[in-house]
Amino acid sequence: MTDHFSKPPAAGQAKRRPYGLRFISGKYTGGEFSLIPNQEIVVGRANDLQMVLVEDMVSRRHARIFWDSDQIQIEDLGSTNGTFVNGEKIKRALLKEGDRILIGTNILKVVSLDSTPTHGAPQNLESVVARRPPQAQTTIRTMSGSIEEIPLPDLLQLLYTSKKNGVLVIRTEDDVGRIYFRKGQIYHCTINDLEELAPLKGLFRLLTWQKGFFDLEPPDDTKFPNEIDVSVPELLMEGLRQIDEFNALKDQLPDLRSRIRIPDLLLPALRALSPEELDVLQLAHNYGTLESVLNKSLAMDLDTAQLLATLLKKKYLVVVEE
Repeated sequence: MTDHFSKPPAAGQAKRRPYGLRFISGKYTGGEFSLIPNQEIVVGRANDLQMVLVEDMVSRRHARIFWDSDQIQIEDLGSTNGTFVNGEKIKRALLKEGDRILIGTNILKVVSLDSTPTHGAPQNLESVVARRPPQAQTTIRTMSGSIEEIPLPDLLQLLYTSKKNGVLVIRTEDDVGRIYFRKGQIYHCTINDLEELAPLKGLFRLLTWQKGFFDLEPPDDTKFPNEIDVSVPELLMEGLRQIDEFNALKDQLPDLRSRIRIPDLLLPALRALSPEELDVLQLAHNYGTLESVLNKSLAMDLDTAQLLATLLKKKYLVVVEE
């Protein structure tokens, strides 16, 4: 556990702008809690506190938040499960707009509010519940939210540092991804239950998702062969590197569902291809779309995409015009 201080708002800024805490994950998702200058907020399970969060992972007196002059501060009060700011476990920290706080299974974001908060008695849980959307009031999950509010890499870092167990389920209109955690470590990943998709490849793909909703569901006892055995920080570093390089290739590749094939008259010599290029050429011949080739290839998406770009450029493959 370390002391960590985020850069505070500029001098005088907190006085000029109203700030609050918005629940972006947990059973109070959508609720907002105004911060009032020179008024302390103690967060915990005890029912006489300013912010009451009723769940086992929250201590009776968990954390203290105080807006003093131009600084918003948070202090952990010796909680059992800790307080986290932007994925780092803290004793004390200064907060700025956009910072994310993890308390129990609740993620709160420091936001600038549209109107000046009413000075008076601090809000309690009832006022937070009253401002939640109807769905959030009736659906209670361990941890839930939108990956537009908290990007997946940030969420994985939070789950890692807080040593969470369970299955993180990410849903979009078309796809469902699952990331399996054990004491904060990722050990398996699937997308749409595709058996052909290697866990590591699936995880790197999930990092590209920018829209969708997540739920942290209870642990799954299913035994998986060849578990992922790489730390979350290393996975994120490598995954984001591959995404950057893959994005740089996009203008050299067709749409995922575009059909690709070997031309009727193949002019370049097959003997000039490497074994890896021949494998990708065979996959394109057998399955016919970029998406299928990426799924079937044993290599990572970036490696396969680089080989496909080369084969298209050298006319070993052509895109079928619809």
